[in-house]
Amino acid sequence: MHTLVGWHVEMEFQEEGDRTRAAAMVRLSDGTEFRAHGTANRHPSDPDQLRVGEEIAGARALMDLASQLLQKAHTEIDEVSGRTSHPIR
Repeated sequence: MHTLVGWHVEMEFQEEGDRTRAAAMVRLSDGTEFRAHGTANRHPSDPDQLRVGEEIAGARALMDLASQLLQKAHTEIDEVSGRTSHPIR
């Protein structure tokens, strides 16, 4: 038997001069929500490429979400197993 599960992910970006900020949110199938942020700063001598700033800031926000998801999973493993699990970093 296969079970289809989905997560809802949202990403928003804000540009302010040479800085791009990303806000990410994931909603899991159990209703849990995690939020994270990431930033990217363009060097003044670099060309103005908004997409690149979004990619970097977005990737950093998603990396933070990934870390939070790993922590949640390991906490749940620990609660069920009665031992301490160790996330790979």
